Amino acid sequence: MELQQIRAFVAVAEELHFGRAAERLGMAQPPLSRTIRALEAELGASLFQRTTRSVSLSPAGSALLEPAKHMLATQQAAIESVHRSSSGQVGHVRFGYSHPSSRELAAALVAASHERNPGIVFQLESTVYADEGLERIIDGSLDLALVRWRQRPPLIAGRPVAIERPCVAMPSSHRLAGRKTVNVEELADQPFVLLPARPNSNLRETAMRLCLDAGFNPRVIQEAPDSQSISALVAAGMGVTITFDSVAAGYDSRISAVPLNAPDEMTQLYLAHRLDHQDAALDTVLDVAEAVLPTVR
Repeated sequence: MELQQIRAFVAVAEELHFGRAAERLGMAQPPLSRTIRALEAELGASLFQRTTRSVSLSPAGSALLEPAKHMLATQQAAIESVHRSSSGQVGHVRFGYSHPSSRELAAALVAASHERNPGIVFQLESTVYADEGLERIIDGSLDLALVRWRQRPPLIAGRPVAIERPCVAMPSSHRLAGRKTVNVEELADQPFVLLPARPNSNLRETAMRLCLDAGFNPRVIQEAPDSQSISALVAAGMGVTITFDSVAAGYDSRISAVPLNAPDEMTQLYLAHRLDHQDAALDTVLDVAEAVLPTVR
C-alpha cells in the first residue's frame, strides 16, 4: 500500500462521498476512483459499498480505517521530526568540560537550552581537559567544550566566556593564608599538589610555567585526577596548589585562596566548537549561549 492510496482511502471513508473527498484532496474524482480501485485490487477486498445514492464502508473498510489513520499520523510525525531537526529544535549535543567553574557555566547553558528547546538532549562529560577537548572537537567525538588555550588551534572556533586569574590555595592555617597577595617565588620551598601531566591541563601548565618563570621547579609530592581531589588534599595539609580564582571559589573554609602577584597573568575560558560544523542543534545551543554566557573582554 502506498501512502497516496491510504490518504485517498481515509478521505473517502471520512467524507463518504467521492466528490467531496476529491475536492478535499485537491484532485479530480476519476483519478480518486481509480486510486481506490487499485487499493481494493491490491488488498483483494472491497472497501466501500456503493450505490447510486450513497457510499458506506464495507466490513473490510471499517477494519482498515484506524490502521490507515495511524499510518498517516506516523508519516506526519516523521515529517515534523525531520523539520524540527533541520531547524535545530531537536538533536544531540556532546558537551565536555572539567573544572568546577566550568561546570557552573555548563549547567547554566544546559538548563537554558532545555527550557527553550527541550528536544535538544545533551551528553555531558565532566573530565575533559584542554588538549583532549580540542582534539575531540576536531575528531568529531565532542560538539562543544569549555576549554582554555593560549593560541586558538586550527579548525576551532570559540569565544571567551570567563576570565580567570591565578591564585595559590593553601590550608587556612598556612603562614601565607592571611596575605592579600603572594609572590610566586615565596612558594619555592612548598610541597605542591597538582593535576597529572597527562591528559594535559591548562591549569597544570599555568602552574608549572609560573614556577619555572620564578626560577624554581615545583616540588610536586602528589598528583590528583581532579580539582575536588586536589582541594581535599590541600585542606588535609598535604601541600599547596596553584589554581584559578574561579576554581578556588568552590573550595570550603578549610582552604585559603590568595591571589598571586602576577597582574599580567590571566586566562580566558572559551566555549569552543568545530569551525566547519553543520549541526542545526548545535547552532541553536550557540544562539542560547550568546545570552546565557556572554562574551567577556
